Amino acid sequence: MALTYGGTPRPATFDPPLVLAPMAGITDMTYRLLLRRLGGVGLVTMEFVSSEGLTRGNARTERLLRYDEEERPLSIQIYGSDAGRMAVAAERVEELAIDVCDINMGCPANKVLKGCAGAGLMRDLDRARGIIAAAKRALPTTPLTVKFRLGIDDTRHNYIELGKICEGEGVAAVAMHARTAKQMYTGRADWSHIARLKEAVSIPVIGNGDVERPEDVLAMLEKTGCDGVMIGRASMKNPWIFKQAALLLAGKPYEPATMDERRAIILEHFHLILQNEADQPRVMMTKLRTFTGWYTHGVPNGTELRRRISSLPSPAAFLSAVEEFFESQRQRAAA
Repeated sequence: MALTYGGTPRPATFDPPLVLAPMAGITDMTYRLLLRRLGGVGLVTMEFVSSEGLTRGNARTERLLRYDEEERPLSIQIYGSDAGRMAVAAERVEELAIDVCDINMGCPANKVLKGCAGAGLMRDLDRARGIIAAAKRALPTTPLTVKFRLGIDDTRHNYIELGKICEGEGVAAVAMHARTAKQMYTGRADWSHIARLKEAVSIPVIGNGDVERPEDVLAMLEKTGCDGVMIGRASMKNPWIFKQAALLLAGKPYEPATMDERRAIILEHFHLILQNEADQPRVMMTKLRTFTGWYTHGVPNGTELRRRISSLPSPAAFLSAVEEFFESQRQRAAA
C-alpha cells in the first residue's frame, strides 16, 4: 500500500503510508534515523523550520536542516506568516532536493499563533492562500503539502475551506490533526472531521491525532477513508509503532518490544545523539534525559532510572546508568 505525493517532474512515493509527524525538539536527525532503521515509517518529517530564521541566516535554524541520505524519503516543514519569506524558505528546500516541502498551518503554540503563523493562519485564509501560492511557485519540482487543524476553536471549523484552497493552489496532499488549536493536545481528536475532509477534496488526506497503538492506524484508515496516517507522540513511547502498524497493514501479527529491544534502542539512540551533538553538551544532556523519560514509560521500575538520570553530570555516567538499570531488570526477572 503506497502513497504518492505530486505528479511530474519529481513525485514522492512512500510505502507504507505512515508518516512521522514533525515535533519541535524531537524529530531531529538522530530521531529520524532511528525510526528509519527500525522500519515501517514511510515518510519522516523534520521539526518545523522558521522561515524568518532561515532567511536571516540564523545558525540554530540552519542546524535544523541537517539530514542524512538514509532518512529519505524526507519532508521539511517550514512555517511563517510572510509570503515572501516563506517563498525564500521554499526555494531553499527546493535547492536541497528534499522529497517533500510541508507548510505548518497547525502549530497551536501561543508564540506561533501570536505571530499569525502555524494554526494562526486559519484565522486569515487569504493570507494562508497567499503563502501557499508563493511557496508553490518556489517549488517547481518538489511536492508541496500543508498540515493544519480543524480551526482555531469549536466556533470556527474552517478546515474544509482551507483544504479546498490547498487543492486549488496545486498542493500535493494535506494532513490534518483532528483537534482545534484551542484544544492543543487535550480532549480527544474527532476523526469524523478527517472523513469529511476526505470527501471534500480529491488530493490525498493524511489523518493525525490520537493514533496511540498500531491498531489505531487500521481503525483510522477504515473509519475515515484517509490515504495515510501520521503518528507523533506515540512514537516516543513506542518507537516500534511504525513497524508494528506496517505489519498489521500487511495482514501480519506483531510482537511488543522486549526489554532487550528497549535497551538496544535506547543505547543506539543515545550513541547517535553523542555523535551528532558532541559540540553542544547542554543540548546533548537535555535530549538524553528527555528521551529516557519517554522510552521508560510503561517499563517496570522506570521511575528509578528517570530519578537517577536527573542529576547525572556526563554522557558516560548516563550510559552507565542505563546499562545498570537494564541489567538489574534482567536479574529481577530471572529471580
